[in-house]
Amino acid sequence: MISIGTSGYSYDDWHGFFYPETLNQRDRLNFYAQHFRTVEVNSTFYRQPAPSMFYHLARKTPDDFCFVVKAYRGLTHAREEATPEAFEQFLEALAPLHQAAKFGCLLAQFPWSFQPTEENRKFLEYVRGNLGDLPTVVEFRHADWVTDDTLAWLRQLNLGFCCVDEPPLRGLMPPVVAATAEVGYVRFHGRNAAKWWKHDEAWERYDYLYNESELAEWAPRIQSLAASTHTTYVFFNNHYQGQAVKNAKQLAEQLSLDLP
Repeated sequence: MISIGTSGYSYDDWHGFFYPETLNQRDRLNFYAQHFRTVEVNSTFYRQPAPSMFYHLARKTPDDFCFVVKAYRGLTHAREEATPEAFEQFLEALAPLHQAAKFGCLLAQFPWSFQPTEENRKFLEYVRGNLGDLPTVVEFRHADWVTDDTLAWLRQLNLGFCCVDEPPLRGLMPPVVAATAEVGYVRFHGRNAAKWWKHDEAWERYDYLYNESELAEWAPRIQSLAASTHTTYVFFNNHYQGQAVKNAKQLAEQLSLDLP
């Protein structure tokens, strides 16, 4: 199964491009769920979520809607915060999604500075240990992780590998496709090379609209990934002015996916 959506949904600059200008902020998810069956929740990266947050999100979506949740950065970027208690707090917050059968998987994104050292490998094993058997996908940002040994190691840990499309810059992840767990995962960040490292606003990095041929490059790769996994999630993170929505719908059409 292939499930496609966007990285986040609550953007002010989507009004007039995807959301109606007069749509109330509290109605964004309900409107979004009329177009897609899954979403990647990114707000959880910036702060520890509370169970009440997911309880209300679950209530606003149809029975067949699914949430993928990004791990709190204190668990992936700040080792002094990554205590067993912090992991327990995060996992407890997900309970309403499990109860509603609307939890897909966890995305654990690591920074570019997280490179393949023995210390970092041990930390990732520590993260895995604190997450138990929770379906989890790892997004590396540094290209040095792309080795056969890394993929074999992820399989041993039952961690999914996040395939990415991003600018072809030195040190960034290449468009490698691999299945290392039952969950397949692809993130489209855009190819705005000029603004990737140098930008005034964070959104500038993701200001990019894929054309049909660029998306077509990925269609057979995603189909191959889906053939080796139980579920493959595809999310567009090129969110500026709703470009992610447009590209997600274009790729869904190329893949002959049935959207709401």
